[in-house]
Amino acid sequence: MHYQENDGVAGGSRDAVRTGVREQVRPSVTRADEVVANASGENFPVALRVLPQRYRRHLTNLYFFARLTDDLGDEARTSTDDVTTLRLALLDELAADVTRIYQGLTPGSPVMQAMAETVRDCQVPEQPLLDLIQANRQDQQVTRYRTFADLVRYCELSANPVGQVVLYIFGAATPERLALSDQICTALQLAEHWQDVAEDLTKGRIYLPAEDLERHAVTEADLAEPSAGPNVKKLMRFEVDRAAGLLDQGAPLVGTLRGAGRRPSRATWRAGAPRSPRSGSSTTTC
Repeated sequence: MHYQENDGVAGGSRDAVRTGVREQVRPSVTRADEVVANASGENFPVALRVLPQRYRRHLTNLYFFARLTDDLGDEARTSTDDVTTLRLALLDELAADVTRIYQGLTPGSPVMQAMAETVRDCQVPEQPLLDLIQANRQDQQVTRYRTFADLVRYCELSANPVGQVVLYIFGAATPERLALSDQICTALQLAEHWQDVAEDLTKGRIYLPAEDLERHAVTEADLAEPSAGPNVKKLMRFEVDRAAGLLDQGAPLVGTLRGAGRRPSRATWRAGAPRSPRSGSSTTTC
């Protein structure tokens, strides 16, 4: 994902970068209509259109936090070769801002200042926010996953926290709903990975489990081909079916919700139903 207000994170000293991050995230850009205008193709902001204002504000705060976190992990650049060190430092600073919220202090980033309101009003716990940051740290250090179980554990950090916070925003965060939400969010994250194989390769990452590549006799070179061969197609059908199974397991969540949260949850579940993956396309996680 590309966070519009963070384009200038490049070069300079560490302190200069920190200042730049804070200044370039404009606190005025927090209205749901602006989020939708800037990311009209993504499931999450599209769902904001159908919600009452009291929910839209908090969901917008969450959306900007998630986008900022992703951009610090994917888009931050430096004039030196040590991009990983820069990104990890920025993510550490973001995690420190999360900690400040729960210590009753004022965060440095305008995005986190807005998120502090959501944490307070909706009783959002700290761990989902830290997990999302940890997923982006992991992206700096892990580029391959040996097993499907390893990948699911990554999804527990990279996708599930968003669904968990959404349930807190709607006042619907029961243990049963959180577990069902985790199934849906993991499925949507997997579906995104299956659609972004070519894009992820350009970043040096492969999310398809190595054990599945071996089982289907697919090499990394096969994934880089301009068109998918028969083994790659079989592999992707297998992965899409597996994601669809997880999505179905989480589907009962919609039936447990009432009021404003039911309609967007149902729309997100339907929009996330896996299709045949196409290289270069993209969806939004949970």
